[in-house]
Amino acid sequence: MKFVIHGQTYYVEMYGSGQPLLLLHGFTGSCRTWHPFVETWGEHMQCIAIDIVGHGRTDAPSSVERYHIETVAKHIATLLEQLEIKKAHVLGYSMGGRLALTFAVRYPHLVQTLILESSSPGLKTEKERIKRREEDERLAQFIEQHGVASFVERWENIPLFSSLQRLPLDVQQQLREERLQHQAIGLANSLRGMGTGAQPSWWGMLHQVTMPTLLICGENDEKFCRIASEMVQLLPNGTLITVPHAGHVVHIEQRERFCTLVQQFVLRGGLLYGD
Repeated sequence: MKFVIHGQTYYVEMYGSGQPLLLLHGFTGSCRTWHPFVETWGEHMQCIAIDIVGHGRTDAPSSVERYHIETVAKHIATLLEQLEIKKAHVLGYSMGGRLALTFAVRYPHLVQTLILESSSPGLKTEKERIKRREEDERLAQFIEQHGVASFVERWENIPLFSSLQRLPLDVQQQLREERLQHQAIGLANSLRGMGTGAQPSWWGMLHQVTMPTLLICGENDEKFCRIASEMVQLLPNGTLITVPHAGHVVHIEQRERFCTLVQQFVLRGGLLYGD
């Protein structure tokens, strides 16, 4: 279904009933990211999957301001209000994790628990952010000049996703199809407006994120495991789970383990067995 929020049309899928679980995909993802899980989760939870601005069937506006991470977080708050949801569990992967954390920082009263998969609070210094914005601008221009198909071929071969090449070919093809569904302007402006260099750094705010927070990373994803290890030291109520035999995309590489972790954490109100 579609919702118009502050003049922006968002595509949203909803499954099941129970405690609300808001699902935020990563860059080049969509609601399809969560399709392998919603049948199981929907038995106990109301899954709310959003195509983030510039992705899937949500609008891909030409104005970069529409993609700013705090603007999108505000739109999500309005969506929950339209759905008459007072508080939700929030799960985000990678870019969606940065959006989920932004939402938790800005609207903590709307977040029951927070689950961040392979994500970060942004970059610590302005020097790092400037460098990243320059890199993302070059990538955005590549997308606009060469198109989505050429970009996807390049994107799926970066080192971050090397472990995905061990997956069955049909799984790799499904992921490729999800990435290919986007518009060039949407992906390019997502990098400009919601990239790691464009967003505020939330490192200094982690001590204020008091809701139960689960950090998930794959053991082969050294960079994001290192970030998660540092984050969990700063979060008042954080738990870190490192998943064996997985890289950056834990929800694809270890689907059953990921599915169980999320369901357990939500249904037990931020606790895992053994806590």
